[in-house]
Amino acid sequence: MRILYGVSPHDIPSFDTKRLRAEFLIEKLFQPGQIEFAYTHVDRMVVGGACPTDTPLSFGDGADVGTPLFFTAREMGIANLGGSGTITVDGQVYSLNNRDILYVGRGAENVVLTSTDAANPARFYMNSVPAGRDIPHRLITQAEAKPLDLGEDARANKRRLRMYIHPEVAPSCLLLMGITDLAPGSIWNTMPPHLHERRMEAYCYFDMPDSERVIHLMGRPDETRSLIVADSDVVLSPAWSIHMGAGTGPYAFVWGMTGENQAYTDVSPVAIAELK
Repeated sequence: MRILYGVSPHDIPSFDTKRLRAEFLIEKLFQPGQIEFAYTHVDRMVVGGACPTDTPLSFGDGADVGTPLFFTAREMGIANLGGSGTITVDGQVYSLNNRDILYVGRGAENVVLTSTDAANPARFYMNSVPAGRDIPHRLITQAEAKPLDLGEDARANKRRLRMYIHPEVAPSCLLLMGITDLAPGSIWNTMPPHLHERRMEAYCYFDMPDSERVIHLMGRPDETRSLIVADSDVVLSPAWSIHMGAGTGPYAFVWGMTGENQAYTDVSPVAIAELK
């Protein structure tokens, strides 16, 4: 498990591109036949990727998080970004198609991940955060997610946001998780940007051709920086950082959040004219 320690916004002015990417960008999560995890000290989120092929992949030991089991004091959302597959949690089998998400509650002992077709494997993207209560596991299909249509053509930020793990759809302790798809011709994943001081966020950009990129903007409003992001890369966004991005071509992204609350609208907008 990779470890990222998090940094202060006062450190950002001294970072070159290599250091910025090392601290905030998680690459190569989806390796065929493997599970990859990264642990960040930013609100203790664990980000993971698994791409099972011919052999099932499993996890559940808590050694890397300091507890008897991985889920002794944690919950998780698992989004399928690839071909169809199954997730078995303590003997209960859940079938996930593309853009379905499984919520795994505190207390789970063993998770097994499989792909229906090894030639078109599932790609399971995971966000896990500390949890203080037991909530039943639940599969949320794309059809069950709550859609919100946002943005406008004139600003090239028209998009459909789907809430999956959210109090209005499927409850959790502290995790929020969903998927956003941009409308054809739009490039901005949010505009204008905003801050939410009481929550951090992780973005997993996907469904992007290998030749295309997303330019993810971060940092304080008066000290912005950019990350050039490829398909399936994950960006960590601390509470002190703005976040917005523009793609050179079509893309989608999974957003996952945790912090003091689950109020999706607890944000502080930042005017475009304030950015530097």
